[in-house]
Amino acid sequence: MRIEILESARDDLRLGHAFYEQQRPGLGNYFLDSLSSDIESLLLSAGMHPIHFDRYLRMLSKRFPFAVYYRLEGDTVRIYAVLDCRRDPDRTVERLA
Repeated sequence: MRIEILESARDDLRLGHAFYEQQRPGLGNYFLDSLSSDIESLLLSAGMHPIHFDRYLRMLSKRFPFAVYYRLEGDTVRIYAVLDCRRDPDRTVERLA
């Protein structure tokens, strides 16, 4: 099994990093480290998460209010989005539906 993070999800991670770095220097790096750990855990837990929007599995981050939306495609875990759960839910629907 391998993990592929699509550019759209990489953009989400960059935005999250920038937001948390503005809150406190170094917090952005902690955010990236935490989300990277969560994403790596998919090597063991992929497929065990609830399905949302009829086609994505959603894993909630352990330390930050973010959700990782992914799909299993063959032997690849493909990450489509890493979204802030505090944002307007309609924006999430637009992005993933």
